[in-house]
Amino acid sequence: MSTTGTRSDGRSLAGSHWPRTVLRVGFGVVWLVDAVMKWLPGFRAAYMDAVMGEGDGQPGWLEPWFRFWSAVQHPRVTAFEYLVAVVETLIALAVILGFARKLTYSAAIVFSLLIWGVAEGFGGPYTAGAADVGTALIYAIVFAALLLFSYYDGPAPWSVDRLLERKISWWHRIAEVGRRASTRDSSPTDPVNTSQAHQTIAA
Repeated sequence: MSTTGTRSDGRSLAGSHWPRTVLRVGFGVVWLVDAVMKWLPGFRAAYMDAVMGEGDGQPGWLEPWFRFWSAVQHPRVTAFEYLVAVVETLIALAVILGFARKLTYSAAIVFSLLIWGVAEGFGGPYTAGAADVGTALIYAIVFAALLLFSYYDGPAPWSVDRLLERKISWWHRIAEVGRRASTRDSSPTDPVNTSQAHQTIAA
């Protein structure tokens, strides 16, 4: 009997991971494109005006929130402009490579919600003519979905995390969600183990 891992539908477990890998890498590329745009002069030229303008037309109870962020960023606007560019670049590269996925996805959710609540004004004001709720909120939802996939799928075979978990015993703590990677090292979902399993035949 072959020891190659298969699902109940007959497909290999290694192959079942590729749609989520494509989603992760594709979404990371989208973030990388967005990050590159943050390094362009046009973004820095319009950054502070965009932040200050998001408070216009918002409900009165939200005015302290927008005043706070304008007051914090205005004296050091250049630092915040580069901070946004650096954070988005690091998130994009980490997502594409599959590096520290639990930490990356969690931080990206917080960062996306912060962008949504400050630079996009919570997608509002929600008046006549409002077209959407803001792209950053959608980004946060996608990152939450990736985090959920990580919980149910366990270690991602096509990721830097998978390599680091073999070398660093505690890496699973920042890479995996709710399960210890070391207990799954012999999982047939691993590309190397799958290749070896194909060559092993039990009587």
